[in-house]
Amino acid sequence: MQGRLVLEDGTTFPGISRGAGGEAWGEVIFNTSMTGYQEIITDPSYCGQILVMTFPLIGNYGINYEDLESRRPFLRGFVAREFCLTPSNWRSVMSVTDYLKENNIVALDNIDTRALTRHIRKNGSMRGIITSEDTPCGDLLEKLQNAPHISEIDFLAEVTTPEIYTLENSGPHIVIMDLGLRLSIARSLHNTGCRITVVPASLNAQDIIELKPDGLVLSGGPGDPRTAKNAIKTVEKLAGKLPLLGIGLGHQVIALALGGKTYKLKFGHRGANHPVKDLLRDKVYITSQNHGFAVDEESLPAGVSVTQKNLNDGTIEGLMEKNLKIITTQYHPGTFPGPTDSHHLFGLFLELLKSV
Repeated sequence: MQGRLVLEDGTTFPGISRGAGGEAWGEVIFNTSMTGYQEIITDPSYCGQILVMTFPLIGNYGINYEDLESRRPFLRGFVAREFCLTPSNWRSVMSVTDYLKENNIVALDNIDTRALTRHIRKNGSMRGIITSEDTPCGDLLEKLQNAPHISEIDFLAEVTTPEIYTLENSGPHIVIMDLGLRLSIARSLHNTGCRITVVPASLNAQDIIELKPDGLVLSGGPGDPRTAKNAIKTVEKLAGKLPLLGIGLGHQVIALALGGKTYKLKFGHRGANHPVKDLLRDKVYITSQNHGFAVDEESLPAGVSVTQKNLNDGTIEGLMEKNLKIITTQYHPGTFPGPTDSHHLFGLFLELLKSV
């Protein structure tokens, strides 16, 4: 079945429909990872987006149930140069295309993803419609012009956990506010010996205090951090009362709560090989990233120091506020597959807990 990806500037990329039939709109972005497509598809941070993979072949090792990063995929559409329809791996239970169909995700392949990626890099991320239907292009463009921008949508209610759950252990009690949590982050903290309680993004500061945590983690997640109003308010009330760790969206939320500002990147950072300089340890890490917003360094208040920077464009990758016992990281230190250079950040957070 034929399909199309239509961008809001009128550019159209024809392809073959491989996922669910139908139509979906979202922000069109790209990821440069060469592997890990299953974790990427199930990363809640892609909620509201149509994801383009730059690696040409996707799906050669299929899908398994052990490496999912969330309860279901939240992205709006998925695009590749070619999907492997006959995966080969002893853990595989289905193909990527079958998984996308099962979860009602519209997908296309046989698209010139190199040309599409170059177009996004030049012009920036933009709204698009992915469709297997024969709707006239003019009608699709009209829909896009009436569609909201990503900064106008609060995605947290869609991606957050609907109820509190716990991963038992004998160590410090860590509460994770689920803003779009990748499960590998929770597993990494749990593997350090911590008892983990994951809570919805709607929980307020008093609710969290009543759980008697030793520390609070704000997870990664989708969208403009300024829409995470409850999380920002919660950090404002808990800063200085609990050690805080912010990851991804959580990093941006903490910056906003402390008085900083954020801004939208032209096409974001999404891939598994982004170099980051640790200014405190004088080391460079290769990191896994997925974000479309960044913290404005000039807006940071006194007391908040920049600890890490992206070596590609100089954007902030980590913050610290010693007096309030806060550390943050823009990238994902505990995700798989991917580099493990920065797993020590969990150890730094545990040291903060001990110092209270």
